[in-house]
Amino acid sequence: MIEVRRAADRFRTVADGRDTRHSLSFGPHYDPANLRFGSLVCHNDDRVLPGHGYPDHPHTDLEIVTWVLSGSLRHEDSRGNAGVVTPGRAQAMSAGSGVVHAETVDRAAGPTRFIQTWVLPDEPGLTPSYSSGDVTVAETWTPVASGAGHEAAARIGAAGATFWAATPPLGAVLTVPEVPSAHLFVAEGQVDLTPERGEPVHLAASDAVRLREETALLTVTEPAHLLLWTFA
Repeated sequence: MIEVRRAADRFRTVADGRDTRHSLSFGPHYDPANLRFGSLVCHNDDRVLPGHGYPDHPHTDLEIVTWVLSGSLRHEDSRGNAGVVTPGRAQAMSAGSGVVHAETVDRAAGPTRFIQTWVLPDEPGLTPSYSSGDVTVAETWTPVASGAGHEAAARIGAAGATFWAATPPLGAVLTVPEVPSAHLFVAEGQVDLTPERGEPVHLAASDAVRLREETALLTVTEPAHLLLWTFA
């Protein structure tokens, strides 16, 4: 089955210097039918102005993957990890037994847009860890972060889960593989999705679709930046 989630239907949080669209229930935005999708419990699309962001705050037992689409995001945490994440660089933090971190946009940087997703780990209470690395995103699916054995730039503690990116040109055709569950997000561009069973669906920028035990073809109708979570 497939379930389309349109950009305009997402929850929205507007705060000082931040504008966030939530694909799943988050904070005060509660929908008992939209708490999670498989082990995916957060899928946020953040736009943050220079000098703003998220000061120190704690996390436990989450695999947090951050993917910057434009601008730059500074990360610092209580384990001593620090760095600036820019487009083409993957970042993953396994919160494990507990970690405090901050994510901010430097005053000298430009407006920043990033996608942050949270996945439940296989085991709770493990020692927190951090990984990052550069990714050359291809026109086809490129692994960004994975616990499934793919050679991804960032590692997560969720076996069977992989975060992919692709930047296909106009007219390209990609396949969403048939897995127990897959979450596709059109960060930029437009595509036509044709499921193996069912009617074609047009997806515009910031639309998403959730697939369960369903394969589908994607035909790019406007050059796109696509993000895909697969859960084996």
